[in-house]
Amino acid sequence: MGILDGRVAIITGAGGGLGAAHARVFAAEGCSVVVNDINVPAAQLVVDEIVAGGGKAVVNASDITHYEDSLNAVKLAIETFGGLHIVVNNAGINRDRMFASMTESEWDAIMAVHLKGHFCISSHAVHYWRGQSKSGEPVSARIINTTSGAGLQGSIGQSNYAAAKAGIAALTLNQAAELTRYGITANAIAPSARTGMTTAVPAMAERMAKPVDGSFDHFAPENVSNLLAWLASAEAGHVTGRVFEAEGGRICICDGWRTTEGVDRGAAWAPAEIGGVMAELLSKEIPAQKVWGS
Repeated sequence: MGILDGRVAIITGAGGGLGAAHARVFAAEGCSVVVNDINVPAAQLVVDEIVAGGGKAVVNASDITHYEDSLNAVKLAIETFGGLHIVVNNAGINRDRMFASMTESEWDAIMAVHLKGHFCISSHAVHYWRGQSKSGEPVSARIINTTSGAGLQGSIGQSNYAAAKAGIAALTLNQAAELTRYGITANAIAPSARTGMTTAVPAMAERMAKPVDGSFDHFAPENVSNLLAWLASAEAGHVTGRVFEAEGGRICICDGWRTTEGVDRGAAWAPAEIGGVMAELLSKEIPAQKVWGS
């Protein structure tokens, strides 16, 4: 028995890296998994591994940036496994560049895969779940999004990626506020794990390397997947609108933008007066975390 017995999930970008780890962990917990990836051979290997281990999985090659095509992932889940309970938006790419040198195509590619990609399948899934709710069926659905430390605090050389990931965090808050009425939760994860994207940088690859002495593998992607499996379970129905960080054995809740007490004079400030009040405001603020790489 697993905590996801009888549940069905779509996991995007599940042909490798974190997505593949999510798929394996979900399947081990009893979930039927739609392994979505445009790299069909890679996705098939993940499915074959899950099925060989006694789990249930199927390949889907829908383009998550194409609204109509992404509907096919939802249809496949329902037709193959009889329903859908979970969407894990994991797929992503990098187009790193300093802002002064970034091209329009590098900006657009990131927005399409990350930000629009988080919209498309989720939109179709929500239509399905809302229909169930309105017809009186009980709904215990989950949207799990993937943000990043880059989106939460910025990252030098990744303004496109950081902006998209920040958008995903805000999208998660909106989804949670709007969709609770239908029995849908929405949460996001900012993972830190060993994947093809993170180990493309030699220094990161060395830091995140699997230990050879058999000790705890701090950066194993499955460490993150275990949190997602719980969030996807029926047990987690009371948790929504949260952004988590996960690394190794550490789980944190990200405490986002908050409004300070401020200074209110009850009348307009003259431009020349702003300097004094700004000094007061800045002296009382809790500084934001530093931008990665700064």
